[in-house]
Amino acid sequence: MYETPTESATMEQANAIISEIAPLYACDSFTLDGPQTGHIRFRGQFLCDLSQCFDDMRQRMERHGFTPFIRDEKDGVSLVAAPVVFNPPDSRWIVNLVLLLATILSTLFVGALSEYAARGINEIPGLGDLWLGLPYCLSLMTILGAHELGHYFAGRYHKVPVTLPYFIPLPLPPIGTLGAFIRLKAPVKNKRALLDVGAAGPIAGLIFAIPILIYGLSISPVEPLPVGGYTLEGNSILYALAKMAVKGQMLPNGTEDVFLSQVAWAGWVGLLVTGLNLIPVGQLDGGHIAYALFGKRARILYWPVIITLITLVIVTRTYMWALWAVLLFFLGRIYAEPLDDVTPLDSRRQVLAITSLVLFLLVFVPIPLRLVAA
Repeated sequence: MYETPTESATMEQANAIISEIAPLYACDSFTLDGPQTGHIRFRGQFLCDLSQCFDDMRQRMERHGFTPFIRDEKDGVSLVAAPVVFNPPDSRWIVNLVLLLATILSTLFVGALSEYAARGINEIPGLGDLWLGLPYCLSLMTILGAHELGHYFAGRYHKVPVTLPYFIPLPLPPIGTLGAFIRLKAPVKNKRALLDVGAAGPIAGLIFAIPILIYGLSISPVEPLPVGGYTLEGNSILYALAKMAVKGQMLPNGTEDVFLSQVAWAGWVGLLVTGLNLIPVGQLDGGHIAYALFGKRARILYWPVIITLITLVIVTRTYMWALWAVLLFFLGRIYAEPLDDVTPLDSRRQVLAITSLVLFLLVFVPIPLRLVAA
């Protein structure tokens, strides 16, 4: 997150910080250059509720060019002053706008392409026919936009500097985008803020994805399965239940299946993207939620997730999971650790965290797409 300075911390800096934070913290001793060069580790007692006074402590330390990190160590809770003040520059919003417009175009194209296919037209849509993809584009961009804005506004609420959403265009079927993301530009305050930022996206996205899916299914016909080869979208628990609720039967049933409208397809993609984001490792939303709930013990989920993904590749021959296994092998070990790693979740947020992990089980699709041979 920041570079370790080469200059050692000084007695003057330590004494100045002790004096500054005296109303909030009673210091018994301190160690210069611990745990790294330029840092100061304090030992003592907090005189306040950290969940209420951390912002005040941070402001007091920042006056001297330091930021507090609070860690639960073997010999007790330590307060570490790191020689950095997080003041990231403003985002270049023009980049976000260009990517947003490009993703709108790519999803319009994929939606129009599916409409051409439904009409039996074996051609590439021209610019004049991109409007045919509006149902898919508007539905999917609403879901993705709600997801990312959930993160964004939760970050702003907790005064965490976050970027605007970065949408990723991919003008290829069947989805037309690689989703979107926002980036934390500085550490979050505590586990409560980390959970709120991590869970806000998936929950906001599902609030829109579920009704979009249900409406889309209601206008999608149930027809006999094609005689030739075709691609079959996978069932998650939530998707299967939605089909049963709307169509009154488990689909596909061996002879028939629901042929998804553009709106229904966008709803299915929204559930897929939510499930991927909720995988409980690393910098994914699920990783933030798992760390907020379990702390450093969340790291024990790393190998089970990797092994599960590799197992899915072998058993289902879904090679997409091989790519995910490789990405998470290298990136899934890194978690967004908060500045205050000691303050626990309150009971309401514990329920929210557990609910979010249950949602992962409900929306995860083991076999996203399957090619059925003729």
